[in-house]
Amino acid sequence: MNKYLTRVIEDTIFPFVAKPTRYLGNELNAIHKNHEDVDITFAFAFPDVYEVGMSHLGSHILYSTLNKRNDAVLERVYTPWVDMEEKMRELKIPLFSLETKTPLDQFDMIGFTLQYEMSYSNILNMLDLAGIPKWSRERQDHMPLIIAGGPCAFNPEPLADFFDLFVIGEGEEVMQELFDCYKDWKQSKSTSKLDLLESLAAIKGVYVPCFYKPSYNMDGTLKELEANASNVSTMIQKRVVKDLNAVDYPTCPIVPYMDIVHDRMVLELFRGCTRGCRFCQAGMIYRPIREKSPQVLKEQASKIFNNTGYDEISLTSLSSSDYSQVGQLTKDLIDQYGEFGVGISLPSQRVDAFSLDLAEEVQRVRKTGLTFAPEAGTQRLRDVINKGVTEEDLLSATESALKAGWSSFKLYFMIGLPTEAQEDLDGIVNLVEKIIKLDQGLLREGKRKGKKVNITVSTSSFVPKCDTPFQWEAQFSIDELKEEQLYLKQHLPRKQVKYNYHDAELSFVEAVFARGDRKVSQALYHAWELGCKFDGWTDYFQYDKWMQAFKEVNLDPYFYANRQREYDEVLPWDHILCGVSKQYLWKEREKAYKIQLTPDCRFEQCIGCGLCNTLDVEMKIIGGEHSDATD
Repeated sequence: MNKYLTRVIEDTIFPFVAKPTRYLGNELNAIHKNHEDVDITFAFAFPDVYEVGMSHLGSHILYSTLNKRNDAVLERVYTPWVDMEEKMRELKIPLFSLETKTPLDQFDMIGFTLQYEMSYSNILNMLDLAGIPKWSRERQDHMPLIIAGGPCAFNPEPLADFFDLFVIGEGEEVMQELFDCYKDWKQSKSTSKLDLLESLAAIKGVYVPCFYKPSYNMDGTLKELEANASNVSTMIQKRVVKDLNAVDYPTCPIVPYMDIVHDRMVLELFRGCTRGCRFCQAGMIYRPIREKSPQVLKEQASKIFNNTGYDEISLTSLSSSDYSQVGQLTKDLIDQYGEFGVGISLPSQRVDAFSLDLAEEVQRVRKTGLTFAPEAGTQRLRDVINKGVTEEDLLSATESALKAGWSSFKLYFMIGLPTEAQEDLDGIVNLVEKIIKLDQGLLREGKRKGKKVNITVSTSSFVPKCDTPFQWEAQFSIDELKEEQLYLKQHLPRKQVKYNYHDAELSFVEAVFARGDRKVSQALYHAWELGCKFDGWTDYFQYDKWMQAFKEVNLDPYFYANRQREYDEVLPWDHILCGVSKQYLWKEREKAYKIQLTPDCRFEQCIGCGLCNTLDVEMKIIGGEHSDATD
């Protein structure tokens, strides 16, 4: 523990900042080790504030897993809020870890999680606060190894010049191998970071960008990404944990002293999704489906309950209600913990998987609102995106819920989807009006009691993401998105409906980095120089400065966000294998324009996504036949 730095922070800074508990590091179940007793020191960096980062399950998993090693310590660091940063810069206090208040530049490795493109400027700001050069080429051999992972690492190129390496895929196993490799290098007494990077590049799922050089065509598109070292792979395969029952899970998680975004116990039911929504990156990159057994989940729940005292259990996954034994598991958990006032939440339910019996089971302890994501206002557009949900599904689920006493609903839609037309916006309005009329009829007929229905409609702007069938699509212009938002604002019912929407300018910049190449790193760096940070926070996003940065580094942001791409174009992320083939994604795009649905392979037959060919895994086929065909 750096006692001097701790005293300065607590005595000199804490009286002048909001929420000083963000920086304490002595929460219940936090792990403290003496750095002199371990071989490897690792700082896990989340590029957002404490209450956002502490709600991230992946960070808790790595914190538990890697701290079980006797030869290593993992400590946390989050982006200081603006008041804390101001005092740190004023007093020349470097960015430090929470647990021991160790300056980041004294760690062996610093690992950033890439959850959202609009947190990228925070990464540069955190490195600057730590006194560590932002560009990897400027860092000396004795400086920490700077690592990144997470969903945004599936297109690492916009950040490639800042990081020493990227971990592609799930981290529990590959990070163990990375630690072992680093320890061997350290014990060899080598002082060459290049030697270390060559060894790390041999680990499956590790991408070392300095060993690859991009070249470009005259029109600005990527020509190729050529390996400039003989012993590195030209294609990087993601890492997949095959058996979730066998890997470590945080059953003694850190309990914050303050409210965080998701302040509750978390049980991860399964990973992966085969629903095949064509806009959804997570549904592609997290395949295959791997479920935990109910027995393991109940054992984990028991330990977490005893170690935390939380009063809510969140059953989490990409689509929690798709867990094959969700009904029985929910009942068992409520039977066991309901008497202690512990409620159950299912944060990601599909309309077509909605079960009133399940919802009523969940609400035995605590009644909340219901959330559905139709995504589009018409059946045609829902079929385009392969949502697999009908208007009848939604209205039937809503009617059942209204009769059972629910009166608060949240509906999530996307605007700017490929092939979207005026009738699709009208469809959103019509759907909301039908729910209100349905509620009025039930009240009038005496089939339900209570207050009138309240609906929150939220729209996000479509952002084309890598490794999806829509990765080739052009994003709607900012003006077009704003026109659609205004139209919905004017035409949605004024009473009983609240309308929320995402900032169109922010979605535009997000799209630039979602599909960017290495050239956009110059714009990111310059935007940070101009003062950009906390770009995911509406109050701090500075669109004018972003546009100034693009202009002053001579980069056209519309080239990345608003340009449709062709199949034969080399994409900046083509060398990163998510498991789903590029051929399959293109065929799904073609099916979208033909308004053709693709079934869930777990229940019918193999759809030929290529996963079983690319990775040493097998999709769990619940019904139908399996094939490895990708054509």
